[in-house]
Amino acid sequence: MCGALFFAKILQVNVLVYGIASLGLTVWIIYTIDHLLDARRISTQASTERHRFHQLHFKPLWRVVVLAVLVDGALTFFMRERVLIGGIFLSGGVAVYLLINRYLKMLKEVLISVLYTCGILMPSIMVTDFSVGEIPWWLVVQFVLTALLNLLVFSWFDYENDLRDNTISFVTAVGKRFTGFCMATLFLLISMMFLYAPTLETFLIFCIGIGNLLLLCRQQYFGENERFRSVGDALFMLPILYYLL
Repeated sequence: MCGALFFAKILQVNVLVYGIASLGLTVWIIYTIDHLLDARRISTQASTERHRFHQLHFKPLWRVVVLAVLVDGALTFFMRERVLIGGIFLSGGVAVYLLINRYLKMLKEVLISVLYTCGILMPSIMVTDFSVGEIPWWLVVQFVLTALLNLLVFSWFDYENDLRDNTISFVTAVGKRFTGFCMATLFLLISMMFLYAPTLETFLIFCIGIGNLLLLCRQQYFGENERFRSVGDALFMLPILYYLL
């Protein structure tokens, strides 16, 4: 939701509260369904805290998901038509992802980062009067790369647990050495984009990238109780500073 407001201000769009609320709710629904499907595939007690939580509360969470879908559906009646149409198309892409994510292997995180960014852009880019050439695609790409870096860092922390649970991730598919190279490359690209256009917008996204890499500097501390998830997710609230300022 913070990211959506960030891009809305950049594109000079006055987004409606219904669209932002629907976006937040939709992301929660997608992530919860994804975790519930993972929890069902794990035959023994899951190694990660989040999967154990979804195993333990499997049925109640499905009920909450159904309720959230109904509320989300009600919000669509108040959304702009173009945003709704764009959301429907994006929902199709998400549905395909949920059906085939177990077969994606190393492409899973790549597809998530793209879909995540598309969702953040949806409330504003569908109603903007900007031409395609006027949209700051370099900033969009920087955000996609930062989201991907975040997902790779999470996969790095979950490596041992994913191996025990036989869960496919980028790190389990290609190994830690190549993943480390990819994370370094992603951060280099993110940094180059900031240095090429040193604005507040690129700086905030750059800070998200730095924050994610700093998690790896103290792996033992942030690995306990999955602290890396709370901090790594909270970093994506930084763009709200641009909206507030």
